[in-house]
Amino acid sequence: MGSCIFCQIASGAIATPLVYEDADIVAFRDIQPQAPVHLLVVPRRHIASLNEPGDEALLGRLLQAARLAAAAAGLRQYRVVVNTGAEAGQSVLHLHLHVLGGRAMAWPPG
Repeated sequence: MGSCIFCQIASGAIATPLVYEDADIVAFRDIQPQAPVHLLVVPRRHIASLNEPGDEALLGRLLQAARLAAAAAGLRQYRVVVNTGAEAGQSVLHLHLHVLGGRAMAWPPG
């Protein structure tokens, strides 16, 4: 999907320092961080949201990538968030996990 910013980052069309990458997933720092460390974990293949049917194994690999990206960023404790739909705060229509850390988190979050 040519106009999707996350597709462009994942393909390398937009140069972004990566915290983690493998054949299917990339992770990079959010440009509008909501915590001292705020990473985005994104599948290279365009998937609009968690509601889109797809590869269940990839969903598991996204969580594994979130763990590895957090470790690469020096986090031992962190929160993983997936926003699905505009009302939930999803602003980019490409599935992505937020990895937030570097400070104490409150509950409930929203």
